[in-house]
Amino acid sequence: MDLDFVKMEGLGNDFIMLDDREGRIVSHISYPRLAKQICSRNFGIGADGIILILNPADSGDPDNPGDHDIKFRVYNCDGSQAQMCGNGMRCFAKYLYEHKIFDKKIIRVDTKAGTVIPEVIIDDKNIVVSVRVDMGEPVLESAKIPIVSDNEKILEELIDVDGEEYKITGVSMGNPHAVIFVDDVSKIPLKEIGPKIEIQRRFPEKTNVEFIEVVSDNELKMRVWERGAGITLACGTGACAAHVAANLTGRAKEKTLIHLDGGCLEVFWDKQTNHVFKTGPATLVFEGKITI
Repeated sequence: MDLDFVKMEGLGNDFIMLDDREGRIVSHISYPRLAKQICSRNFGIGADGIILILNPADSGDPDNPGDHDIKFRVYNCDGSQAQMCGNGMRCFAKYLYEHKIFDKKIIRVDTKAGTVIPEVIIDDKNIVVSVRVDMGEPVLESAKIPIVSDNEKILEELIDVDGEEYKITGVSMGNPHAVIFVDDVSKIPLKEIGPKIEIQRRFPEKTNVEFIEVVSDNELKMRVWERGAGITLACGTGACAAHVAANLTGRAKEKTLIHLDGGCLEVFWDKQTNHVFKTGPATLVFEGKITI
């Protein structure tokens, strides 16, 4: 089977975009198997994950076909499915607009984490220069993140990982995050520590891990270990979780600029609506065809 694809990246977090609204791909190969095959950087295209463009669920009512414009599904390079991906959502929105699947700038997207609303920001040539995403409300209750704890919320709570203690703040942005504040992110042996925290027993669904250095009350540095993908150059949901955690612990204001290895994101937590908004770029890498 020949498969058309587009490779895109958001701050170095790269994805293979696949349009399967007709179901041709899934009738040939399962999405988890496909993700593992084509995300391989040695034997495939190479990416942190695949993103599927799918038709929204039909409500069955012809007068009310559904509350969403399109469906977004994302699979990590190890074949596991993620509930949401902030960098991937920006790539998704840019793809849909520039490929004229939608001509409106704001759409409602069905994700495994619920409704997400991206807004494309265009230049005078009608090219998407950045995307602002309404990421919804952060989830702070430990049972819903989920993190095993006697406390309702996880604010700098100690966990033990192979005899080492870390203070974590727990946030879900549709997927679980353990945020850890450190003095210098450049000194963190992320490749060694990240996978150990990801599978620590207190995270029943595993977790993403963010190490955060506070530059000022409106500026953070971040390195991330992503659940199912490993070290990535950026994580949009992780940046949102880090911002929320920094605000909750008195380290940051309502708006921050977050420096990641792949670039910068602006994050704003609107306390009136309790929604978190993230703004950043998305870039086309290349288009092609692969035989699977």
